[in-house]
Amino acid sequence: MKILVFIEGTVLMHKGTDGINRKDIVEQSKNREKSVKEYFSYIPIGNCVNKLKMWKSQNVQLFYLTSRTKANEVNDMNNVLKKFDFPKGKLLFRKNKETYGNVAEKIIPDVLIEDDCESIGGVSEMTFPKIKSNIKKRVKSIIIKEFGGIDFLPDKVNALLNYC
Repeated sequence: MKILVFIEGTVLMHKGTDGINRKDIVEQSKNREKSVKEYFSYIPIGNCVNKLKMWKSQNVQLFYLTSRTKANEVNDMNNVLKKFDFPKGKLLFRKNKETYGNVAEKIIPDVLIEDDCESIGGVSEMTFPKIKSNIKKRVKSIIIKEFGGIDFLPDKVNALLNYC
């Protein structure tokens, strides 16, 4: 099984979030609080690393998708994943004029987990809506609240395929 996880807002958030609630974190992101652009300092949301490790242990191929497109910023995000011991997976990013959908279509994940992009425009910024309709049928889309984390998702990867 292939799982594609969008990282910013889904499993990672900017460092300036310590001790504040999700609603205020969304506002910080909207207002571009200083640490929002300090990609090297991003931190995991909740216990996402353990959840992803649990899925990885069930013979899952993990892919991560970042919003970053500049080489140094993609490198920053990759280093954050390593720093916090995220399970091994390929970090994907858009090249040239690609959409997030184009990137997802290259691997056709069984499950795509992403946040609702509340702070940056909602559905128009998400991955799943940009996937071609004939491929969408093959992908289970799970949309979570931005900065809400994935801790509540099922531990068993097969349960993700039926998650509402």
